[in-house]
Amino acid sequence: MASKMAHTCIRVQDLEASLRFYQEALGFKEARRRDFPDHQFTLAYLTLPDDDYELELTYNYGHGPYHLGDGYGHIAISVDNLEETHAKHKASGYQVTDLKGLSGHGLSYYFILDPDGYKIEIIRG
Repeated sequence: MASKMAHTCIRVQDLEASLRFYQEALGFKEARRRDFPDHQFTLAYLTLPDDDYELELTYNYGHGPYHLGDGYGHIAISVDNLEETHAKHKASGYQVTDLKGLSGHGLSYYFILDPDGYKIEIIRG
């Protein structure tokens, strides 16, 4: 049986704010959108260039902030130039951590928060 990852779903409070963040900060493109007004939700599927894996943003109409709990960790995105991307994110006013690295491995990642507080790890590609 052949399998592959299809998508990851996160629930968002403000679809347009989340779309702006993922498109402007991380380079995602909206691949498609499915509206289900009778069930009061919209799905927006985002992809990165040259990658068929999708991030699904689920917007439930009228829902307030989500409680992320203590089980969610993060999604990770690799970039060609970690330092340049980090500087761009800081200059744009996004919430980012300092560059980090595990002991003996040098600086290799940082985290950025999306509008709902989800962590995205940005790693050296």
